[in-house]
Amino acid sequence: MSTIYQLLSSNFALTVPFNRMEPEHLQWMIERMKLCFYAKGEVIVSPEQKQVEQFYVVKQGIVYAEQLIEKSTEVDTWLELDKGECFPLGALLARRPVYSVYRAGEDTFCFQLATSDFHTLLGMSKIFSNFCIRQIANLLEYSKQVIHTQYAQSETKRHSLTSPLSSIIRRKPVSCTANTSVRKALETMKLMHIGSMIAVDEEGRPIGIMTLQDVLERIAMPQANLDQPVINLMSTTLTAVSPHIQAQQAAILMVENGVRHILVVENEKLVGLVSEKDLFALQRVGLREIGMAIRSALQVEELLQAASNIRNVVHSMMAQGVAPEHLTQFISAFNDLLTVRIIELAFGQAASIPAACQICWLALGSQGRFEQTLYTDQDNALIFTVPEGYTAEQLRTELLPIAKNINDTLALCGFPLCKGMVMASNPQWCLSLGEWKKTFANWINHCTKEAILQSSIFFDFRALSGEASLAAELREWLHELAGGNERFLYQLAEAAMDFRPPIGVIKDFVLGKEKKLDLKMYGITPFVNAARLFSLATGVPATNTIQRLRASASKMKISTEDIEAWINAFLFIQVLRLRHHDLAKANGLSDEELDNLIDPAQLNELDRRILKEAFRQARKLQIRIGLEYHV
Repeated sequence: MSTIYQLLSSNFALTVPFNRMEPEHLQWMIERMKLCFYAKGEVIVSPEQKQVEQFYVVKQGIVYAEQLIEKSTEVDTWLELDKGECFPLGALLARRPVYSVYRAGEDTFCFQLATSDFHTLLGMSKIFSNFCIRQIANLLEYSKQVIHTQYAQSETKRHSLTSPLSSIIRRKPVSCTANTSVRKALETMKLMHIGSMIAVDEEGRPIGIMTLQDVLERIAMPQANLDQPVINLMSTTLTAVSPHIQAQQAAILMVENGVRHILVVENEKLVGLVSEKDLFALQRVGLREIGMAIRSALQVEELLQAASNIRNVVHSMMAQGVAPEHLTQFISAFNDLLTVRIIELAFGQAASIPAACQICWLALGSQGRFEQTLYTDQDNALIFTVPEGYTAEQLRTELLPIAKNINDTLALCGFPLCKGMVMASNPQWCLSLGEWKKTFANWINHCTKEAILQSSIFFDFRALSGEASLAAELREWLHELAGGNERFLYQLAEAAMDFRPPIGVIKDFVLGKEKKLDLKMYGITPFVNAARLFSLATGVPATNTIQRLRASASKMKISTEDIEAWINAFLFIQVLRLRHHDLAKANGLSDEELDNLIDPAQLNELDRRILKEAFRQARKLQIRIGLEYHV
């Protein structure tokens, strides 16, 4: 292998797809490449050239792709390429001229490969061919492999005997006072599905424990008096440790002291309980167990634990490489189950709602789209019918306290109250079917673009609990009204153009004062807004962004390649959000402290590159909207 080849190949060692190509194919490519220099502002390739003569790989510097043929300003530049990135793939594959002007943004070096050699390489290397044809999908797949490896390693570490006890505690300890009766303690153990009860003093310090073994030996067999204080039958010789010690140290203490439970104490106060099963099996709660626990829950504390278990399982699923589309649907499905149970418990205590009144709880926003991550506040509403002899206002008066109870309980379970008050406990969003039709009709027929933007999440509604036919009727009516309203669709298109992806002005990304990117506002929102627009324009009933894009593609005459590129870009940004939220939770942040802001400087080179490509796809989608609706 020549020294020149070794020198050149080092430029491709860390760059996808070249770092994955067969060595003989990489060598063949490098031997036919040449290195060219372009001064700042110099045009590399433009639409004026009737055919593209070279395949380019940026070695050093920046290349701008400008929409206009004449020299544009930095504001007009919407695509930016730097080290390791290739162009112009679309033109080369289609054997057509480029649509943009590619210009050196600074003094730039590019590797060049003749077009004929490029097409020969496509036939030689499957890896290179797959990358060129499915660029964003290929990059995403490679990133998923890296993420899978990282999470698998963290999962193994997280659930090993070297883990701190704080990471193994599965629920908050259930305790009682020393004077609590044995009967009451047993009833609580049965209700909470727990195998032990701990007595604490007024300061929260543990003073005794009763396990199932104690129940058998000290209560059942001698038929002890159940009305006596539980402390009389408890073990008062306690083994307590700090939450910061390793699990293996706790295991040794169990063996040394002949016990099956260890109390976890911090500042003398009880903070947890770890059992022998927790230490040696280290079993994570399964999906079926979570579902059963939610469906049978009778107390808020049980639902709090279920919400915590959902988050733990999400981490495990990321370690197993579960696709982001399925992961967000999983989160939404279990959050649905949790919400439905809260609704059932709340309405089960309400006796003042007339039987003839049909009620449906609506999920809005990300929950309505089955796209929730670990950081999601509440967006919900109520729809109801008005039986004869009642008014909508009378029923609303009865429903609002129930809705507030549900919203407050959801907040306890990790779903913060909506800052914009888009919740069923807000009288504005607790409406009869007729009132909802009037509200939507007003948005569609009379509102400004700004008002439509603020109300956009309401168009993502779906039935979550209750009479689903109410939501179905509203959806059918809505599509009939919206589909033919050109003014409304134009305003939706205008709104969809407002959140432009932060690329193309300065190197890498456009950053705000905090030097961070808002993945939700400028990453997810462009795709969500576009999919909502397409679904309303074409009458697609789906609320999920991916389903909306795919179902409306043929009606909008959008190619499968473009749709899949947009979907892959959307999914990658969702992956980044999930990782960001999971890491924040692992670092001790509360649900209220989570956000969607990331520092791109903290991303590895591959993720930075894919994020840029994902933003470019969002920009291409917006360009399509602009052309379609003349925005």
